[in-house]
Amino acid sequence: MMSATLKYAEVILPLPVPGTFTYLVPDALASEVAVGQRVIVQFGSKRIYTAIIRSLHTLNPTTYETKSILSILDPFPIVNELQLTLWEWMASYYMTCLGDIMNAALPSGLKLHSETRIILHPECPLQDVQLNEKEKLIVQALGNRTELTVGDVSKIAGQARILPLINALIDRKILLVREELVQQYQPRKETFVILSEEYASEDKLNQLFDELNKRAYKQLEILISYIRLSSFGKPGTNDVQRSELLKSAGASTAQFAALQKKGVFRIEERIVSRLHEEESPQPDSTIQLTDHQVQAFESLKQQLAEKEAVLLFGVTSSGKTEIYIKLIQEYIREGKQVLYLLPEIALTAQIIQRLKRFFGSAVGVYHSRYNDFERVEIWNKVLVKDHNQSGSFQIILGARSALFLPFTNLGLIIVDEEHDTSFKQQDPSPRYNARDAALYLARLHQAKTVLGSATPALETYFLCTSGKFGLVTLTERYGGIQLPDIQLINIREENRMKKMKSIFAERLLQLIGEALSRKEQAILFQNRRGFSLRIECDICNWTPSCKNCDVSLIYHKQANQLRCHYCGYSVPVPEKCPECSSTRLLMRGFGTEKVEEELSRFFPEAVIARMDLDTTRTRNAYHQIIQDFETRKIDILVGTQMVTKGLDFDNVSLVAILNADNMLNFPDFRSFERSFQLMSQVSGRAGRKNKRGLVIIQSNNPSHPIIRQVVENDYAGMYQLQVMERKRFRYPPFYRLIVLRVRHRDFHFLNNAAGDLSNILKKTYPGQVLGPEYPMVARIKNKYIKQIMIKLDRDSAISAHKRKISAVVGEFLARQVYKQVDVVIDVDPL
Repeated sequence: MMSATLKYAEVILPLPVPGTFTYLVPDALASEVAVGQRVIVQFGSKRIYTAIIRSLHTLNPTTYETKSILSILDPFPIVNELQLTLWEWMASYYMTCLGDIMNAALPSGLKLHSETRIILHPECPLQDVQLNEKEKLIVQALGNRTELTVGDVSKIAGQARILPLINALIDRKILLVREELVQQYQPRKETFVILSEEYASEDKLNQLFDELNKRAYKQLEILISYIRLSSFGKPGTNDVQRSELLKSAGASTAQFAALQKKGVFRIEERIVSRLHEEESPQPDSTIQLTDHQVQAFESLKQQLAEKEAVLLFGVTSSGKTEIYIKLIQEYIREGKQVLYLLPEIALTAQIIQRLKRFFGSAVGVYHSRYNDFERVEIWNKVLVKDHNQSGSFQIILGARSALFLPFTNLGLIIVDEEHDTSFKQQDPSPRYNARDAALYLARLHQAKTVLGSATPALETYFLCTSGKFGLVTLTERYGGIQLPDIQLINIREENRMKKMKSIFAERLLQLIGEALSRKEQAILFQNRRGFSLRIECDICNWTPSCKNCDVSLIYHKQANQLRCHYCGYSVPVPEKCPECSSTRLLMRGFGTEKVEEELSRFFPEAVIARMDLDTTRTRNAYHQIIQDFETRKIDILVGTQMVTKGLDFDNVSLVAILNADNMLNFPDFRSFERSFQLMSQVSGRAGRKNKRGLVIIQSNNPSHPIIRQVVENDYAGMYQLQVMERKRFRYPPFYRLIVLRVRHRDFHFLNNAAGDLSNILKKTYPGQVLGPEYPMVARIKNKYIKQIMIKLDRDSAISAHKRKISAVVGEFLARQVYKQVDVVIDVDPL
C-alpha cells in the first residue's frame, strides 16, 4: 500500500497506443492504491476503461491537466511485478504496445468494458419537437425505462444500422449518451440444501419418513435422494446442491418448497467453482524409468544446475513425458510452481490425464477453449501465494497464453514440442513466440527451462552446439521398441503404371486393409483441410477466387460451399463456369475431407474420422476424437498437422503421408526444416508400445534429400545442410529477421508507400533490406500487402536497431499522406 503523499499513477490501458498514462490518485484512494491493481479511468472525452497501475509517483505533469482515477477494482494486486516486467520486455522485444500485451495477458473476464447507454435529454421539450415513427418508438420506450442500450434501440426501431438515427436525435438534444462499465466476470453461485438440525437424530428422521410415506410420497423421494447423495451419517459435509437433488428425485421446485416450508430443509447460496474437481494424486513411485531414462534424468538435473535452459532431444516415444513428471515432482516438493507449455490444445487432452494421475488437483489447465469465467478462476487460483492451500494450482498445463498467468514462485518451465510453429502468435498483436518468452519468464523467476522435442528447431539446436543451452539426448524408444520402418512410394511411377487408386497408391490400400484385418489402426496425414484445393474449368481454366483475398476458394463438400481460409468468405458451388458457361468443372488437389470420403469407398466397414480445424471447432471436439481413437472406436484417423504433435496411441501400426511434395515445395527458407519435422513427427505415431510400425510416404520425388533424411532419421545431416545454407544467405540462427508488412486498400498507393518506406530503411541498413515484395497471398480482407524484410546480425545491438526501426516507421506514418497505411511489425517471423 502507498501513503497519501503519492498522488499520481502511471497506468497501462488495453489500447494499441505506446507507453503508459498518468492519472491523479484522489486523496480518498491514496492509501489503497498499489502497483498491479485494476482501476477505472476515463480515456478521451467519454470512454471508460479498466487499467492496470504500473507505478506510483509524486511528479506532477506540468504540460497537461491529469484526470483522476475513478475507482479501484481490487483490494490487492492481480498482476505482480514480475508479470509487468515480462509485459515490458515483450512490448520492447516484439516492437508492440504495452496495451496489446495487456489485452493478450488478461482474461476477458478481468477487463470491464464500457457500454453506451441512451437516456432522454433532461432539457428536451418533447411537446415541441417533431418525431417520425421510429423516433417516437424510441422516446416512448425511454418514457417507460430510464435508459436503453444501443442494442435495445436497434430492436425497437427495427433496423440494424442504428447509430445515424441515434446521432441525429443527440444533435437535436432529444437524447444523451453516457458510458457505463459492465462487469463481465461473476462468481458462479449454487443453492445448497441442508437438513435442519431438528431431524439430525435417527429417531426424528424415522418419524419424518413415516409421516411422508402416508401422504406425501414425492416429498419422501426427495428426502431419500438427499440421504443417498449427502452420505448422511458419515463424516464430512452433508450438503447437496438443490439442482442435483431435484434431478435425482425427479421432483419439482414446488415439491421441494413444501419440505422447506415444513422446516425439514434450509437452503444456502454459495460461490462454487466452474472447474471440475479431480481425483487425489497417486504416488510418484509408480513411474518406472528405464536405464536410458535414468541416465537422461540425472544428466538433465546436472545440466539444469549449470545452465538456465536444457534441450531434451529424444526420439519419438522415448519417454520424455515420464522424465518431465519425475522432474516436476522434485520442484513441487520444494514448494515451487511449474508451467508445462504445449503448442496445441489437442495435446492437453492426453497429457492432462497423465499429469493428474500423479498430481491430482494440483494441476490446472489454461487455454483459449476455456470460457472467460473459467479462465478468471484459474488466474485467481494461480495468484494464491500459499501453494499448499486447498484449491491452488502448483502445476499449470496450457498453450502459449498460459505464460501470462500470475506466477509468484515459478521454479520450472517445460516447453514440449518446442519446435512447433503454433507457439508463435501470428495475428493479432502481440506477435510473440511463447517459447522465447518462456525463457525470459524463467530468467525473471530465476527458474529453469526444459525444451523438449524429437525434431528441435534449428535455432534451439544451434544454441546447444554453441554451449548456451544444455543438451540431453534419448536415442532409444521406451521399452526397446524399434523406430518405424519407413517406405517410399513414387506416385509419378504409380500413375505411369496406372496403379493409383484415386489419391492412394495400390500398395498403400493393401497395407491399410491388412492393418484393419489385424484389428490395428492407421493414421493418414494430409496437410490441407477441405475436400478439393480448388475447382477449375476444364475448358477455359477459370478458378473461383475470394472477392476479398488473392487466393482460390477451397471446396468443402459437407457444406457444399467454396470457402476462403483467410477471411471466411463463402459461396455456393456454381453449376457452370461463369466465364464460358461450361459445366465441366473439375476438382484439383485434395484435402482431408476428400481423403475421408475416398477411404470410405475402399473400406466401407471401417470407422473413419477426421481431425482438422473444421471438425475441432467446439471445446470438447479434440478430446472426443482422441478418446474415441484411443478406445479403438475409430479405425482410421485422417488429419492435418494436428495428428503429428506428440499424441500417443497404442494400436497404430500404419502411418501414411499422402503428399510430401506440398511441404517441400513451399517457398520459404524454413520449408525443408519444417518438412523434416512434420514427416518425422507423424512417422513417430506408428508402432508405439507393442510392435514396430510402418510408415508410407507418397511423393513425386522420393529421392529428395529431406525425404531420405526422414527415412534414415538423420536429424544431424539435415541440420548441417540447412545451417550451411542459412549462414550463406544470412538467415537465422546467424541473423535475426524483422518483417514489415505494409497494407492498404489501394494497390497503386500501397506500391508507392511500401517503396518509400523501403528506401528510407535501405539508407539506414544498406545491404540488409529485402523488398518490398508481394507475399504469396498479396491481398487479405480487401487490403493489399507488401513485405519488407530486415536482416540484422545476431551479435549486433538488437535493441538499438529496434528503436531505430520504430522511429523510422513512426516518422513514416506521421506523414499526412500515409495516415491510412497500416504497418505491421513481425519480429522473428515464422
